[in-house]
Amino acid sequence: MALTKLDQLYRAVILDHSQSPRRRGTLDKATAKIELRNPTCGDVIQVQLALEEDKITDVRFDGSGCTISMASASMMTEAILNKTIDEALHLSEEFSELVQGNEPEDKEALGDATILSGVAKFPARIKCATLSWKALEKALADDGTGVDGQISHDID
Repeated sequence: MALTKLDQLYRAVILDHSQSPRRRGTLDKATAKIELRNPTCGDVIQVQLALEEDKITDVRFDGSGCTISMASASMMTEAILNKTIDEALHLSEEFSELVQGNEPEDKEALGDATILSGVAKFPARIKCATLSWKALEKALADDGTGVDGQISHDID
């Protein structure tokens, strides 16, 4: 089965984000940090945020996992940088809708992450794609004040 040129482009973007992730590393002065694990496949992601007032001024991720989870984390960091907490949480909701096969209200705001819409065809991969986004949500829990210390959770 031959891939269309569009499918090839999508795969290339996913591979690029996985092999050359954006904003991978650690923040020295993180305001919120969390580690989330997907126990079904072994993916682990750490998300660190620098929050100033209501805005995400810096974000980093680290971890290990499949191509989809690492690419999604890279795409997420680009999408949420310089967004307010409410905007970032809204983007997380939009992304969840996207990978479940639903049309989000503001697809363009997700940037490269829209390319992961094809994950909806593979339900077992939805947790891989949403791992970093769920970590973002948990890190911003508690009214956006962040998480003190390193908190580690399994994904629901």
